[in-house]
Amino acid sequence: MQEKKYVATIDQGTTGTRCMVFSKEGEIVSAAYEEHQQIYPKPGWVEHNPLEIWEKTKRVIKSALLSKNIRPAEIAAIGVTNQRETTVVWDPHTGKPLHNALVWQDTRTREICQGMADKGFEEILKEKTGLVISTYFSGPKIRWVLENVPGAKEKARSGNAIFGNIDTWIIWNLTGGPDGGAPVTDYTNASRTMLMNLKTLDWDDGLLKEMNIPREMMPDIRPSSDKNIYGYTNKDGPFSAEIPVCGDLGDQQAALFGQTCFEVGETKNTYGTGCFLLQNTGATPIKSKSGLLTTVAYGLEEGKATYALEGSIAIAGAAIQWLRDNLGLIKSAPETEEIAQSVEDTGGIYFVPAFSGLFAPYWDMYARGVIVGLTRFIRKEHIVRATLEAICYQTRDVVDAMCADSGIKLTTMKVDGGASRNNFLMQLQSNILGVTCIRPSIEETTALGSAYCAGLAAGLWNNLSELKKNWRMDRKFEPQWDEEKRRKQYRGWQKAVERTRNWDENRWV
Repeated sequence: MQEKKYVATIDQGTTGTRCMVFSKEGEIVSAAYEEHQQIYPKPGWVEHNPLEIWEKTKRVIKSALLSKNIRPAEIAAIGVTNQRETTVVWDPHTGKPLHNALVWQDTRTREICQGMADKGFEEILKEKTGLVISTYFSGPKIRWVLENVPGAKEKARSGNAIFGNIDTWIIWNLTGGPDGGAPVTDYTNASRTMLMNLKTLDWDDGLLKEMNIPREMMPDIRPSSDKNIYGYTNKDGPFSAEIPVCGDLGDQQAALFGQTCFEVGETKNTYGTGCFLLQNTGATPIKSKSGLLTTVAYGLEEGKATYALEGSIAIAGAAIQWLRDNLGLIKSAPETEEIAQSVEDTGGIYFVPAFSGLFAPYWDMYARGVIVGLTRFIRKEHIVRATLEAICYQTRDVVDAMCADSGIKLTTMKVDGGASRNNFLMQLQSNILGVTCIRPSIEETTALGSAYCAGLAAGLWNNLSELKKNWRMDRKFEPQWDEEKRRKQYRGWQKAVERTRNWDENRWV
């Protein structure tokens, strides 16, 4: 019998899909990646084609296995991690989506959200889910599909439509699709819908009723690492074998897990399309008073969860993409490091990239992006540097709120994600926070966290202590600014943020 020595992970992100294979030592054995199309039908609307995502998923699976001649029989388990909140509704008999996926950045549900806020629903929602009313989350997106796609409401009520975030879509297809696919999600993804009760770890009937969403269309909620197995891949699928699918985490929780932040107070920040700062708060959810979200960090047993505080920033790496794709100021993201260092500072400008409104800790869906302090002295180099600083200042906003909520003074922060490879950015982050930033040797912590959950369920690893031993540091960044400079620079940022607030008060888009 072939030795089980690998775990495979599907990491389905906002801009593309990756398949990675990890060894028992937590090392990357093989990887393949493909981007998918970003669809912008109207200002503020962001969509993905779920069928394209599934096709790209099959391709990267096959590429990752072929490139290193990995036999499916060597794979102990499969984990999935995903862009959270992005919403798919599909017909379980045909496997066809009723509409394109509504991406987490999409703001078309503002009127639905405003209606709930006007009814005074915010406190009930926060108490039950740890979330705020926002276009960010899945619940309002499901409701939009049901109200705007002909026949969707009837299909959902009769059990002929399934909702899922992208994890559910991928797992359902991996485990058979229309031929017996498992409609499951995990505690972390369910906690991002505005529909799961944090205490019961189940769909809340009152919340479903408030948003007119039939329970019949909701997937089963399971632990993030599930020894009972979500389902098995089939021999006709991209793995060409029966392999247990038993790990599932939303991408930011997966990064927390991959960074082995298993102790209360341990914190990580992921620098991707957005920025996501999570702090492990243990077995009890902490209600935020400072504009953060209370969320599930991971669940390793049925009915039990470890919780986290989270600060979500909508636009981080996406602002760098905007410089490249919309303004043509750069040709590639990596060159921002050299360009930003070619000037001493930003020349007095601040860039607040509130393209999708402001997320934590402000939660202003009517905010819009601004560049303030412009003079004729400003060149593209200053704008590039201000873009990198914006990522760091937004993180400072969240760190301050997190310290206020948890009572834990942050001294070190683990960092990961694509932009964490930018050494200048990471040094800038340490300077602006006054905190040591530590980068791991394996940057793909999101995929690693999902692999760890699947491997734990399959017995490749026995406990969290084994996973801790796999973590290794690449580089440490120590703060170099004095407190006066840090305070002065941050005060300017706060003034700039105020200029963005409630800008779209007439709902022009």
